[in-house]
Amino acid sequence: MTDTDIVRAAGCVLWRTSPVDDSLEICLVHRPKYDDWSHPKGKLKRGEDPLAGALREVEEETGHTCTPGPRLPSVSYFTGGRPKVVHYWAAEATSGRFTPNREVDRVLWLSPSAARSRATQPRDRTLIDELLGVLGSLR
Repeated sequence: MTDTDIVRAAGCVLWRTSPVDDSLEICLVHRPKYDDWSHPKGKLKRGEDPLAGALREVEEETGHTCTPGPRLPSVSYFTGGRPKVVHYWAAEATSGRFTPNREVDRVLWLSPSAARSRATQPRDRTLIDELLGVLGSLR
């Protein structure tokens, strides 16, 4: 297997302060193709910087711009018989509005515990815990 066989992707664990009560909210996206709830992410374009790709994917999938924070652990798994590596960052949503699209038909802003319960993959739940650790160390 060569380096070109690896599917490279990037995304963010997107968060915001609730407009209602100043609590932490985490964004999860619903992908109808897979009928799952996950963090916004996607494949990198050829030669694309992973952070630039992560920010692009967040905006494409959620309609939100964001300010990137610390890098979170990368996640590796197999999909379609090929290895995939997804690089993640913590990112604070700054502005935007969601419009359903072909890839993502719903977005939810949830408390950390609700997001952990809703996330389909265990790896996405682990990333929520990583985000909480990073945000806790910044305060």
